Amino acid sequence: MARSVPLFVSLNHQLVALQTLQLLHHQQQGEDARACHPHYKLDQASPPLSTGMYGPALHDMALGLDAARSSRAREQEEGRRAASKTSEEEEECRSQALSNPGEPRPKDSRQLGSARPRTLTQVAVHSMLSRIVDSTSQLVTVEQTLLLPLFQEHPFPIHLKDSVEFRNICSHMALQLEGQRFDRDLHAAHQCLRIIVEKLIDSLTVFPSDLYALARASLREILQNLPTM
Repeated sequence: MARSVPLFVSLNHQLVALQTLQLLHHQQQGEDARACHPHYKLDQASPPLSTGMYGPALHDMALGLDAARSSRAREQEEGRRAASKTSEEEEECRSQALSNPGEPRPKDSRQLGSARPRTLTQVAVHSMLSRIVDSTSQLVTVEQTLLLPLFQEHPFPIHLKDSVEFRNICSHMALQLEGQRFDRDLHAAHQCLRIIVEKLIDSLTVFPSDLYALARASLREILQNLPTM
């Protein structure tokens, strides 16, 4: 088991990054739902934690996600205020209609103040985030199911620095939520994830067995599914 420590540590950093990405994706799904339904409230529950984390990794995750949760709480409060304001406007419209039945009724306040539709850029960013979440999840699965047993048999180079950087980029991205800085962090996360996968493929090329070939094929599939920037 001691042989697997480098890969375990790298994997835990990636699990922290994955949890952060899942939280961001979960929040953006809530924003999209509110754009269609003004009274929609984002579920208080976060996505379930991935298994295989322990000790310092859980502590790091708490530090990395506190700011994101605080931002999400502020957005929820703003959503509640907006919903309350909408209800008051609707009640005022109904009162005016009852007191002046001959006058045409104003349009529903939800139509007057409807949520702005997502721009093409925002749709593209959300789609890219979703695919990066999927690719990171696939990477973690490949490492847990294929690479760990292989690493225990024949250790291969693990570039821990890249996984640490990937976790830090995702944690910083959670502080931005949207805008140019978020887009830059998303691009950096994409590039870092590609580097992690490419280096793992290179580390496995010296082993000719079928199991290593299967692991390399699984990693190449992740690269193919990653969006181009």
